[in-house]
Amino acid sequence: MRPNNRAKILDAAARVVGRAGLRALTLEATAEEAGLTRGGMMYHFRDRDALVLALHEHLAAEWEAQLVAAAGKPADQATADERIAAYARATSEDASAAEFALLVDSAHDPRFAQIWAAVQHRWSPSPAEASTDPAALDRFVLRLAADGLWAYDAFDAEPLAPEFRRQVAERITSLLGPDAAQDNSGRAPR
Repeated sequence: MRPNNRAKILDAAARVVGRAGLRALTLEATAEEAGLTRGGMMYHFRDRDALVLALHEHLAAEWEAQLVAAAGKPADQATADERIAAYARATSEDASAAEFALLVDSAHDPRFAQIWAAVQHRWSPSPAEASTDPAALDRFVLRLAADGLWAYDAFDAEPLAPEFRRQVAERITSLLGPDAAQDNSGRAPR
């Protein structure tokens, strides 16, 4: 099997989860969605657990790529304000059903939770940091607002128009102040 089949399989797994929920994710359903045989699936993933773990890693990596694009640089090269501004801007993209399902799933398994937490810790302050530093507390509150925008679709039947989502994300970012709120990605605000 070619390495690009792994990404094809993970994208197919995300579609299965998005359409039918995490419980519907099986090697067979994913193989069918990807247009592969079960044997082709097992070349990359020996069982469902390995597939679910890889799907968490895949979607978390995609999320981090969105954060890097929004910041215009990796987290370790961005200031704390640039990181949280990128976090807020990334929420202007609506979440997929697969992302929601996997984030909920991660709350019940520390292996999965750690994958998502690693990304969050690179881009936003931890509760411990926020409890001792007023500026970090402000950034943590902005993160909660951004998380709320991202999760809005899961809890409300009325979808937000893309332009309005961008306006809300930019409003959240503007709460940092005029200097920190500017888009450092080198492109127009999303």
